[in-house]
Amino acid sequence: QVQLVESGGGLVQPGGSLRLSCAVEGRISDINDMRWYRQAPGKQRELVATITKGGSTTHADSVKGRFTISRDNAKRTVYLQMNNLRPEDTAVYYCNAEIQILFRVREYWGQGTQVTVSS
Repeated sequence: QVQLVESGGGLVQPGGSLRLSCAVEGRISDINDMRWYRQAPGKQRELVATITKGGSTTHADSVKGRFTISRDNAKRTVYLQMNNLRPEDTAVYYCNAEIQILFRVREYWGQGTQVTVSS
């Protein structure tokens, strides 16, 4: 059974930092793009950042210069380093990955981790 296991959320003051991690567990053939999404209360889920297997990244305008997505292919893990956090970053953060098992590719989601930015 393939699972994405997230960790690293919590409560932080404005201006603080957190690092989220998401590890892929289970028997797989390959991992393509990996992404972080977030969903704030009463809002739609939004794409925060994407990283390809080769390491190319894109970030939403709202987090550019503050958040950085990275991955360790050997550890099958994607990270989201979040600096200079703001109250509007408060949300549940979800990782997402395109995973290949034999000849089939499908998307998997993590369970979500709460990030709260408040003084």
